Amino acid sequence: MLILSRKCGQSIMIDNEIEIRVLDIGDGKIRLGITGPASVSVQQRERYEARRRTEDALLARAAEGILAS
Repeated sequence: MLILSRKCGQSIMIDNEIEIRVLDIGDGKIRLGITGPASVSVQQRERYEARRRTEDALLARAAEGILAS
């Protein structure tokens, strides 16, 4: 893991295509702006994990249905 310190208004670049900019810092939160190509999905980790759990459950149910046939 790379750990960087950034101030409000500063940014980092990932692979010359994705920019992550610190927009605001305060009240125990940090606001980030992310710019990149439309082909790159950007999601909050909590939503990503919830979606994966749902997809895994659907796949398991489908497999049970196939095996029961």
